[in-house]
Amino acid sequence: MIGRLARNPLTWVFAGVLAAGAAFGLYWFQPWKLVTSRTVNEALPSVDAPANPAPSASAARTPAPAGNKLLATGTLISHEHDTSGAVRLVRLGDGRVQLVFENLSTSDGPDLRIWLSDQPVIEGSAGWHVFDDGRYVELGRLKANQGNQVYDVPTGTDLDGLTSVSIWCKRFAVSFGAAELQAA
Repeated sequence: MIGRLARNPLTWVFAGVLAAGAAFGLYWFQPWKLVTSRTVNEALPSVDAPANPAPSASAARTPAPAGNKLLATGTLISHEHDTSGAVRLVRLGDGRVQLVFENLSTSDGPDLRIWLSDQPVIEGSAGWHVFDDGRYVELGRLKANQGNQVYDVPTGTDLDGLTSVSIWCKRFAVSFGAAELQAA
């Protein structure tokens, strides 16, 4: 009976379709990423503490060097996957703007991106799909699902109205986690 099935062309077609479906499913869902973890620990930009000393005559003549300025902060909440950590938006002394993740922890996943968005951060499943509904700026792929990471905001980006950050799974159009950015 088994020999007769092996000679049947429909059996080979069925086996080929099954193998192709399994290969596509593995590529699309990448289930091994549920148990993998990558860590990146980049140097984080420091932010100058505000100082208000009484101005002196020499200080009035010599402008102080520009330091890094904290623009906004936030705390990550979980959406589709458990996510935690802190987020800072920093303007560097040279004028560049960077988004900083501190102590990030989330799941690994396929096609994860970092987005600045104008959408509100909503807790629970109602907030999973909102970030592609409005204006967003993609900062790049998530470097790792653990650790400290820095992302450059593209030069010329209008930050007005970009009040949230999302770890966005582009393949499945879902937020792994997000943070509301509060002005510093």
